[in-house]
Amino acid sequence: MKKFGSSLSKELREKYSRRAARPVKGDAVRIVRGGFKGIEGKITGLDTKLGKLYVEGVTREKIAGGKTSPVPIDASKVVITSLNLEDKLRKKGLEEGPKGTEEAS
Repeated sequence: MKKFGSSLSKELREKYSRRAARPVKGDAVRIVRGGFKGIEGKITGLDTKLGKLYVEGVTREKIAGGKTSPVPIDASKVVITSLNLEDKLRKKGLEEGPKGTEEAS
């Protein structure tokens, strides 16, 4: 499995004292690089093997048939603007802060 994460917005950085978090389905993100730059939406799916995620409203029209398909966006090219905290373990981990910040005594 590929290790991947996304940057947090400035407000979330201050609140949780960390720069990045692993994106999960339901997080709200803003795309900051590429052809879809500036688009905001919720994550509708993840591809952990490729390190890609799918954002609602980001689709490409197929040439044959006129159907639309979701476009994979690299996780490093988005900023998380709001977190999905339904997972109790994720909520606890974010509130505890990043690992390795405790001082050795």
